[in-house]
Amino acid sequence: DEDSPVSVESSSTQFSTDIPQPVTGSLVERDTLWISVSATGRAVANREVLLSAQTEGFLTSLPVRESQSVTEGDLLAQVDTIELSLALQEARASLVDAQARYRAQTLFEDSIADPRVREQRREVIRASSGLNGAEVAVRRAEINMERAQIVAPFSGRIGDLTVFESQYVAPGTELMRLVDINPIKVEIGVLEREIGMLAPGRTARVRFTAFPDEVFEGRIESINPIVDPEESSARVTVVLSNPGGQIKPGMHAEAELEARSFPDRILVPRSSVLQRGDILDREIVFVFEPDEVTDGVPSETGTALWQYVRTGEESSEFYEIVPDDEIGM
Repeated sequence: DEDSPVSVESSSTQFSTDIPQPVTGSLVERDTLWISVSATGRAVANREVLLSAQTEGFLTSLPVRESQSVTEGDLLAQVDTIELSLALQEARASLVDAQARYRAQTLFEDSIADPRVREQRREVIRASSGLNGAEVAVRRAEINMERAQIVAPFSGRIGDLTVFESQYVAPGTELMRLVDINPIKVEIGVLEREIGMLAPGRTARVRFTAFPDEVFEGRIESINPIVDPEESSARVTVVLSNPGGQIKPGMHAEAELEARSFPDRILVPRSSVLQRGDILDREIVFVFEPDEVTDGVPSETGTALWQYVRTGEESSEFYEIVPDDEIGM
């Protein structure tokens, strides 16, 4: 609000009017006051998958390292394919034999006039010649060959790498995890009495123990409709941008989630409101009075005069200033 006075920021609750003191100020704002819900949680990957061996053999190639970035489709591990290749060749040879037997037994089928009888006979010959089983065996051998290669199902980073090149693996052997951490999610436990004040899309400000002086801004993605009866809380998921991978899954987080809103309110910083230590315990702010006003423009120098105020709603950053007839506001 351009017509609003300037209130003085101070960290002290004591003041003296006897000795002039230099001060700095901030503009009073007319804006929406957001009341936040505070809660704690932990960072989790946007997507995560545990990759395991799907066939047995020695690892002939392991071209990735812990924390390495990979792109969807990149080769992560290769199992030796000598035995698998031989099995595929055998299956294909068996298929050729079965196809020959099938053709030999259906050589004079065109002489059968009834198409339904002809089709039924072909089905019987496919089974008796071993063609059906041979086709299945080839497809199984091809799948085993494909499974010898572990590729990235999505872009992300390698974590929990537990194997090394030349190691023998069996089906089910855990190889590594692939995590997508940009964006990254933070799962926060919010008390059930506060869940109703939140909504997807609202702003979230998150601090991590690893970066105490940095605030990460994101948004509420979802609110779990199920309340944990033991904790009396529900899971709220916040999404944060994490292009450099600075935030890691598992990091402890403290979050402030935008909850209730009060539009069109007069707001001053919390540090600008002081408590006068008299019997009334009233609140005051210092208001800037310029030395002079020229063509509607106030001078940059002036005097800070204290004034009683009454506060209303409050957030972690602002107090609302509300009208009060008793103090002339």
